[in-house]
Amino acid sequence: MLPVLQQGLPTSIDQFTSQYGDLLVSFGVTVLSFVVTFLILYFVGKPILVRMTKRALNAREFSSSIVSLGSSIAGTIAVFGAVAIAAVVAGFPVILSAFATIFAALALGFAFAASDIVENFIAGIFIIKDKPFEVGDYIEWDGNGGVVREISLRVSKLDTWDNEQVTVPNGDLANGTVTNPMANETRRVTFDFGIEYDASIKDARSIILEEAAKIDGVLDDPEPTAPVTGLADSAVVLNGRVWINPQETGAGGVKHKLVENVKRRFDAEGIGMPYPYTELTGAIEVEQIGHDGAVADD
Repeated sequence: MLPVLQQGLPTSIDQFTSQYGDLLVSFGVTVLSFVVTFLILYFVGKPILVRMTKRALNAREFSSSIVSLGSSIAGTIAVFGAVAIAAVVAGFPVILSAFATIFAALALGFAFAASDIVENFIAGIFIIKDKPFEVGDYIEWDGNGGVVREISLRVSKLDTWDNEQVTVPNGDLANGTVTNPMANETRRVTFDFGIEYDASIKDARSIILEEAAKIDGVLDDPEPTAPVTGLADSAVVLNGRVWINPQETGAGGVKHKLVENVKRRFDAEGIGMPYPYTELTGAIEVEQIGHDGAVADD
């Protein structure tokens, strides 16, 4: 039998202290050693490790997404490292065994039940590495669009033009078609202007080019153009084309100004912008029917 059972159960505080006092003191010292060591390592070691990680990544000119990711990983390592070292100092080897068991269970759970998480995690790594877009870029995918605000390993967060936040799994962005209008130094903005068939193409083109040149942010090189791109049922179509630097100028604002200014000039100078219409031709015969059903004579 165990020594404690041989002595019998304590019937008073003095007996309890006599039997379990050394054990309680030893356990208290062990727990206190663990807590003190963990707090010191965590609150001192974590800021140092995170700061060193940020400094090392910034020195190599990595993107802000990678710096943020590296800082998060460094903070996680600091937590687990502080727990492991504190357990060794306090004499808690069982904690280390528990960590090994927990990691094995997590790995098994990811393998069988978290395939989507793993897929998005891997996709996040490729997005950060390949850089199809970065924080601050406006992107479009699957009929959606938004400005990238954050790229993490599992999801990316974007803001729409209505200032709504959209959280998108990285797998959808990595496996789908993503348009990045801000990836290059220049971007073309276009709009179709329809004029009447008897209107002067030369005058209409001059108005489009003049108004385009007045808009802030429109580049001189490549210069604005307005070629005829179609002959519609009721209008001659001129495609107004201007170029901007997407890093400095918004495409939507330029297009809105171009359309409004050109429409105002067309109205002032009598250049009509027809709308589609349908003309019916032919004849209709009307016959008067008498009361008896016979056709009445005139």
